[in-house]
Amino acid sequence: MVDPLDLEPEEAAPHGLGTSLPSADARAKAEGTFPYASDLWAEGLLWAAILRSPHPHARIVSIDTSAAADLPGVRAVVTHADVPGEATYGRTVADRPVFASDLVRHHGEAIAAVAADHPDTARLAAAAIAVEYEVLEPVTDPEKAFAAEALHPDGNLIRHIPLRFGDADATGEVVVEGLYRIGRQDPAPIGAEAGLAVPRPDGGVEIYTASTDPHTDRDLAAACFGLAPEQVKVVVTGVPGATGDREDPGFQIPLGLLALRTGCPVKLTATREESFLGHAHRHPTLLRYRHHADAEGRLVKVEAQILLDAGAYADASSESLAAAVSFACGPYVVPHAFIEGWAVRTNNPPSGHVRGEGAMQVCAAYEAQMDKLAAKLGLDPVEVRLRNVLATGDILPTGQTVTCPAPVAELLAAVRDFPLPSLPMDTPEEDWLLPGGPEGAGEPGAVRRGVGYAVGMVHMLGAEGADEVSTATVKVQDGVATVICAAVDTGSGFATLARQIVQETLGLEEVHVASVDTDQPPAGPATHGRHTWVSGGAVERAAKMVRTQLLQPLAHKFGMSTELLQITDGKITSYDGVLSTTVTEAMDGKELWATAQCRPHPTEPLDESGQGDAFVGLAFCAIRAVVDVDIELGSVRVVEMAVAQDVGRVLNPAQLSARIEAGVTQGVGAALTENLRTARGLLRHPDFTGYALPTSLDAPDIRLVKLVEERDVVAPFGAKPASAVPVVTSPAAVASAVRAATGRPINRLPIRPQAAVGAAPA
Repeated sequence: MVDPLDLEPEEAAPHGLGTSLPSADARAKAEGTFPYASDLWAEGLLWAAILRSPHPHARIVSIDTSAAADLPGVRAVVTHADVPGEATYGRTVADRPVFASDLVRHHGEAIAAVAADHPDTARLAAAAIAVEYEVLEPVTDPEKAFAAEALHPDGNLIRHIPLRFGDADATGEVVVEGLYRIGRQDPAPIGAEAGLAVPRPDGGVEIYTASTDPHTDRDLAAACFGLAPEQVKVVVTGVPGATGDREDPGFQIPLGLLALRTGCPVKLTATREESFLGHAHRHPTLLRYRHHADAEGRLVKVEAQILLDAGAYADASSESLAAAVSFACGPYVVPHAFIEGWAVRTNNPPSGHVRGEGAMQVCAAYEAQMDKLAAKLGLDPVEVRLRNVLATGDILPTGQTVTCPAPVAELLAAVRDFPLPSLPMDTPEEDWLLPGGPEGAGEPGAVRRGVGYAVGMVHMLGAEGADEVSTATVKVQDGVATVICAAVDTGSGFATLARQIVQETLGLEEVHVASVDTDQPPAGPATHGRHTWVSGGAVERAAKMVRTQLLQPLAHKFGMSTELLQITDGKITSYDGVLSTTVTEAMDGKELWATAQCRPHPTEPLDESGQGDAFVGLAFCAIRAVVDVDIELGSVRVVEMAVAQDVGRVLNPAQLSARIEAGVTQGVGAALTENLRTARGLLRHPDFTGYALPTSLDAPDIRLVKLVEERDVVAPFGAKPASAVPVVTSPAAVASAVRAATGRPINRLPIRPQAAVGAAPA
């Protein structure tokens, strides 16, 4: 296969929508020359360090910074007393202090920050700050948070959603119940979290960092600095990929304070331990379920209780809870549903945005329930699911009608019918990779193979009345187009998609995407695949406006409408061949530009009964997992994941495949290895030794069985987000397969070895 990066200009790769256009920065990243945030530098640079609490819950009696300030090379020490503006911040609820003042509410909470002329000096100075604590009993069990003393002035309950749908007295002939626990998954960004703050002559500050939502970060920082938003500029630089909030403002705000205090550029590169302590994680969740069905396996009623551990602060917990409650029944038709959902504060590490938040946790639970239902009825697990799947026109338990394509049955049938991988006995010439790895300690006779299924769903864009809007500008001069849009490409491929949209619309090959900063109009956060839809839609509209500006003079000159002209490979031609010119000649040295917005149709908050049209659209996925389980050791190897996904439209085949494969692999991590463990609120082993990410040996063969291209008519290009729904679905599929292999219930993620030990011999 020819690498598009190696093609000469005359052999240029195909471009436009539907082609596998490579990322513009792919070569730099592959060769190690791409400048990430941790590579930033400035003249007169100082280094920052943050002092963090060693306790999950404590009262601060006193803070003495004198020893730190007296160290040679230390330029500034700041605490809560030095915050000139708002003392707290938060993207949804401003409940998180910049620096703890009276109480520490989680392990690793920021107490003070230091700027010094050398990173070692900064770390020594931070360690020299004397803090006297009165250690308090932490509240780490979310079930006990309801009755515990308030951990925050706002109380321990962040949100309660009671969903009521149908008849509470309805019952089924068959009832299955389960209790499920989902662990704390970390977004685990591989690149270091880093930033640089540079003071400005006007008294403001510029912050260079890998932000995923620069305008919100700017506004939060400006409020804490006591400055107007226009005095703070956030420049997005070197994003190495994000599966949640890439840069917590808890890193950025102290940087800016130190730069303003010292009048010098200040840089912070977080250690891996600091990243684990500082940024938000997936919500640990406790779920209780009861499913009612008739004798044929058709669902009658679902009852559930869902408890999200938000950690110390609210962050995205309200949004995550809404997704969990709304999708608690899964992509199935349920006539009656009664769901109770709570998100509570504890003294555990903070929880927030991670791909598929809320939806992933409930998927693991409702799919376990479907397996139980199949076993109790003696039915095939796929058949039980097929008898209940959603389709377009069905109604969610929130009362919202599914108006987008919902090919759930087609997806499930596709993975069911895909050939299973060979058993080792069928290919004796190949070494059998045991669940323990290439040199697995187990014996082949103890290995059982299991096949499991899961279907999942996520919502697209924001929810519950979120104002989803993005603005983009497209400029064309001398045959070269430039896209200006504050949508951050976190690995979603938006920058590549923007180039393809302009190539498709204007017929130009050379398209550049400008770097992102807050001098540009806002585009919103890089979550829920929203930039493909909202920002991509804005780019398309702006490009079409430029196209009209370009073609109208020619159409008027030749007495025809612009619809009769087309642009291909930089050339403008008419339908009859009378007109043929180049884009450069038609522009005659002019610069054309247009700015446009895209704003999807509005949604509404869930009401007091959990009812409302809360979501713009939905995406679905079905996965069949094949696993080998050593029932003596409890080790699990995922052999294959067969994926069928509802994608709307394939805009970039290579990019789409990579996104799905990455999502599946992240889900495998959540199923088997990724659990940020705590002991009485203290993080244990906050590093990549104690927190096990899947390696290349853990990643299974991923087969993209079917990509259903049924376009959503209300979405630009008809495309749907790609990466979140496989993350949501794959942990449930792996658990289902381990359940099938062992006969054990598997009611906790990640799956612990002892849960897979002791199955009856085959």
